[in-house]
Amino acid sequence: MASDMIILTRTYDLLRWLLPKSARFPKLYRGTVTQRLMDAALDFQEALLLAQAYRDKIRLRHLRAADAHLSQVRLYLRLVHAWGWLSPGQYEHVSRMVAEIGRLLGGWIKQES
Repeated sequence: MASDMIILTRTYDLLRWLLPKSARFPKLYRGTVTQRLMDAALDFQEALLLAQAYRDKIRLRHLRAADAHLSQVRLYLRLVHAWGWLSPGQYEHVSRMVAEIGRLLGGWIKQES
């Protein structure tokens, strides 16, 4: 399916943008908040790859796990922005990326349900 390839590409773009930004977050929080954000983002991508590899109920289970991971990414990004680790422009950019990914994921889940 073409839409699953689009979401994988957009997720790759998100990771490519987010990983270097996270290296600039305060060292004090790199083992906690920063690590949790990166884990959630990478777990999201992994759940998508697993969903792509399976069919039916197993695929839907991985898509729902991906949705949970994306919710975690949103939470951590809001915290990072609130603490001033991302500028308003950076936060707007990453929020748009995550929103697009969320729409793509929602469409995929709806198609599989």
